[in-house]
Amino acid sequence: MSDYLVILILVISVVVITAMVTAMVISERDRKKLEYMLDAFEDEELNFRFQENSKFNKTLNRIKWIVEKRRQQNEQESWSKLIRVLTHEIMNTVSPIASLSEALSEQMNMPSAKMDVKAGLETISSSSKDLIKFVESYRELTGVARSVKKAIMVKHVIGKVIELTSEQCAEFGAKCSFIEKTSDAIIYADESQISRILINLIKNALQAGATAVQISVEIDADEQTLIRVMNNGEAITPESQDQIFIPFFTTKNEGTGIGLSLSRQIMRAHNGTLDLTHSDASSTEFLLTFK
Repeated sequence: MSDYLVILILVISVVVITAMVTAMVISERDRKKLEYMLDAFEDEELNFRFQENSKFNKTLNRIKWIVEKRRQQNEQESWSKLIRVLTHEIMNTVSPIASLSEALSEQMNMPSAKMDVKAGLETISSSSKDLIKFVESYRELTGVARSVKKAIMVKHVIGKVIELTSEQCAEFGAKCSFIEKTSDAIIYADESQISRILINLIKNALQAGATAVQISVEIDADEQTLIRVMNNGEAITPESQDQIFIPFFTTKNEGTGIGLSLSRQIMRAHNGTLDLTHSDASSTEFLLTFK
């Protein structure tokens, strides 16, 4: 083999190896960018932008813009719904206070009037207490205690919850049961806060007329722990399904409307989710996912 041919082969080999290494470096760099962007999305941090000196960077920036636009739309819709609910609750409470106060003031200048002042004052007092209760609910929603997490056995938590709610279930003629689809499932969580979520879901089911509440636990293929709470009570209407997690939204006469919103907030603090998976004439199911 001639020296020229040997040199040519060496040069070609160097070029090929250099190209392969460069391709691997670029691929690794792009992979890290993608991982960074996914982590940012998960943490809801969108204050980043890649320098658009490549098609890949332009694509990533476009994805980020689409996600950011969608999030802004969702936030605007959520705030609009929340403001409507807040306005409704406050106006319903303040209006009778204002009208009765004005009527009482006018009656004080009319000795011949027969208005029941005591009844009017009692109504004002009752409405004021309702407003204070509403404000306390808001304070509770915005002041969730920091989670004190530890490793806990799911079956033990659910067992305690069923025991705590047994008397209430009996009053409603309902039965609460537990199915352990995966043995000895463990989650790293605040036991009292998770118990609060489950108690709230059972309470809601009873108020919806459920006679059977079933709680199950399993670990899926992605190593996520899933807790399902199913009941046979009255279905949640399609209109309400989109709003039940909005603070202060309630279909109950005496509900505060913060239970589900607070529960979802707690699950987010545990890097998990709380969702309504379905609700129809046969059953209603909520899903707690621990990632």
